[in-house]
This record gives sequence, structure tokens and C-alpha cells, in this order.
Amino acid sequence: MFLNGRLQGEPRLEVRSPWNGALAGTAAMDSAIAVDQAVRAAAGYDRRLTGERRSAILTETAGLLRSRREALASLITAEAGLCYRDSTREVDRACANLRIAAEEARRIHGQTMELTAGEERRMALTIREPVGTVAAITPFNRPLNQVVVKVAPAIAANNAVIVKPSEKAPLAALELAQALVDSGLPAEMIGVVTGDPAEVGTALVTHELVDMVTFTGSVATGERIAAAAGMRKLLLELGGNDPLIVLDDADLDRAAAIAVGGAFGNSGQSCRGVKRILVTPGIADQFVGRLQERTRTLRFGDPRDPATDVGPLITEQYAVAVVEVCRAAVAQGARLLCGGHRDGAVVAPTVLDHVDPRADVVTDETFGPVAPVIRVGSADEAIEVANSTRYGLQAGVVTNSFDAFLSIASGLRVGAVNLMDGPNFDSPYVPFGGVKKSGLGREGVRFAIAEMTTFKTVVLPWLPPWPGGGCMQAE
Repeated sequence: MFLNGRLQGEPRLEVRSPWNGALAGTAAMDSAIAVDQAVRAAAGYDRRLTGERRSAILTETAGLLRSRREALASLITAEAGLCYRDSTREVDRACANLRIAAEEARRIHGQTMELTAGEERRMALTIREPVGTVAAITPFNRPLNQVVVKVAPAIAANNAVIVKPSEKAPLAALELAQALVDSGLPAEMIGVVTGDPAEVGTALVTHELVDMVTFTGSVATGERIAAAAGMRKLLLELGGNDPLIVLDDADLDRAAAIAVGGAFGNSGQSCRGVKRILVTPGIADQFVGRLQERTRTLRFGDPRDPATDVGPLITEQYAVAVVEVCRAAVAQGARLLCGGHRDGAVVAPTVLDHVDPRADVVTDETFGPVAPVIRVGSADEAIEVANSTRYGLQAGVVTNSFDAFLSIASGLRVGAVNLMDGPNFDSPYVPFGGVKKSGLGREGVRFAIAEMTTFKTVVLPWLPPWPGGGCMQAE
């Protein structure tokens, strides 16, 4: 584990490339005892680090990661199989989140207000305090930025944080922890535990000294965490089944480009990627033709090649499952236009047309490079189909009619709706999270800080008169 500013423990966890099985690195197989050590060290943090100092540390960390951009991108590609171009974007996004967290660390403020108790005037002050010790459990698909998304706001808010990264891709998280300590973060503010999630994850979320759990991953795991965590704060991002809605008046070239970027970016392993494409009848044939044409130009294979667009999934087992769910959709009446096969862990970019809205490929979250097209009769039917799953994360709409967009946006049960863009749009400045089974709470730096702090209210007698007459008035 990473504890007291350095790696400890025997490196018994081998992390291998999903592309060719090459050894990407090693990490420890931590135990519940190691988790207890890490949490107790974090709980001992005295929380005296000022906002200015926390801001400086986060800024310095962003600079360190930026200076190591190529090496970190190569590490991410090696451990998680992300295409190199996606890995470089991963580093850039992590740096941006760190810099924004540094800005927000300077402006965590409360309020003042006047109260009355009978005839007596009083003043109340609200103070935002750190929640305490945060347990952050992160997935494999974004092994650096998903860690930063949780760690940077936690530190900005003056919390200590223990990270449990995916055992499939833990190496970038360890590099981040070292960069934070190298930038001056007190060693007790950051810990990383690695290994079997059944042991390490359970020990972490149930530890008596953990005050908050933030998790990104599947609905099933999120529900188990919520049940195990009990009475403590939760921030859960549990994935999506995000629709892209394309109306008859859409710019078809733009719509096809949005669909391809959203469905196949990160090899389709993105909770906010395009998972369903709902197309109205007037342009369905033309849109599908352009989607198929663009998809056939994508290069898939070796993620180390800068020209590769789609690399492997995290394991061959995941690839097998994606191909099987596509075959099942075809058995239910869908038409396979391209892809639908795999080589090892690499699934060829796949386009399915005439997909049944009840098919598993579109009712569950298919975590792979698949673009399923569902033909709908109208915008109202698109809303109905979009809302028909248990998820409600984000959505995209391509239309030239602002009135039509507003009608769709008001009808969708999701956390965000993007006009002329896909559900995969993101910005660290806006709240990110969903409704229904897509999770609890909101990420996005400023909003995550709000989740990771608590209010304390201090009530005072009204200020006494100034010496010499008059009294101090609250503005």
C-alpha cells in the first residue's frame, strides 16, 4: 500500500496489459489489516493545512503530472489498454481537475444571517468543515482521472482520503499519490490500498473511522457498498445507458460524428458514452449510412499505436460478453452492419440497426464499442424509450429546433442534457451525476467539495453597541 508517503508491502499483484499480457507493473495484495493501518493514519490528520497551502499543493501536483505526461499516458495504456490518444487526454483532464480544485480550495465559505428569538436578536454563522476521512473506490476505465475526480476535491476541502483503485489498473493511482506527497501534501492525507476488492473494499467502506464513501462503478456494487456503509455520507456514480437523440432536422454529418465519438471513445468503456442512438424516421436511413461509413474508417488494435482509435477492453472476458450481447440483439431482429466480432480483448467497432428497445444491449449498460440504433416514430417516443431503463445519467440531442430540444430536455429523467453534443460531454465546472440507478450526489469539482464538507452553525448574541454610541449593523 501507499502509506506515510511511500510504497509498503510485498508487490504480489501483477498488472498485465489487456492487449498482449505484458507486465505493466506490480502492486501489493493488501489485507484488511493494511486497510486499518491506512485509515487510522488518515484519521490522525490534524486538518491544520490552510486553503492557500492546499491550493499550492494541488497546483504543484498538476504541474508534476503535466511534466510526466508521456510517461503517464504510456503507463495508462499499458495497464488499462486505453488507446494512447485517450491516455494523453486522461492525463490532461486530470491536470485540469487538479488546477480547478486548487482554485476552489481558496473559496470554501459559509454565510452569516440575522435571527430573532422572541424580542432578542442573534447572529448565526455557517462554517463549512471537512467531512473527515474519505474512502474513494475507483474503476479501471479511467485509472488516473477518476482518482483525481475524487481525491482533488477531498483534499481541497481539507479531508484525508484513502483510495482503493481497481485491482485491474492500480498503477496510475499510486503515481498520483506519490506526486501529491512530492508536492508537499502531508503524508497522512493520502493513502492507497490495492488488492482483492472483496477484502480490501469491504474493510474500507465498513471501517468505523471512515466518514464518507465515494464510488464509481456498477449498480450492483454500488448497492452493496451503500448497504455496507450504513450511516455515513455517500457519493455514488453508478453508470449510465445514455441516449443520443437525432431528430429529422439534424445535421447528419455532425450527428454521425457525435455518435462515433461517443460510442467508440475509450473503446466504449465510458459511463457517459453513447449507449443508444434514437433516430426519427425522416432521416434514419441517411443517418445510419453515414454512421456506418464513419465507423468503417476507425482503426482498432494495438493501443500503443498513436493512430489506433479503438483498443482492447480491460479483459478478454469482457470482450466475449460484449460480442454475445450483440449476437443476442441480432437474434431479436437487429441488423449487424459492421463489427460484431473480436480478436482477443479487442472488439471491432460495431453498428447495429433496428435494435429492439427491449434488447439487453440497450436496456443494460454495454461497456464496449457498440453503436445500437433504435428507430423511433417521434420525439415523444424518443423520450419514452430513453426513460425506459433503470439509468438516468446524461443524454445528447441533435436538432436545429430549440423548442424541440427544450421539450425533450424537460421530458428526460437524466442528470444532464446536451444540445448538439453527445451524453459524453463533460466539464469539471458543472455538476455530474444522475438519477434513478445512476447514483447519488454530484461530482464536478465545486459540487464534489460541497458533498465532501458539512455545515456547522454557530449562533452568537447580536453584536453589542460600538463604544461612544451607535451599534454595529449586519449588512
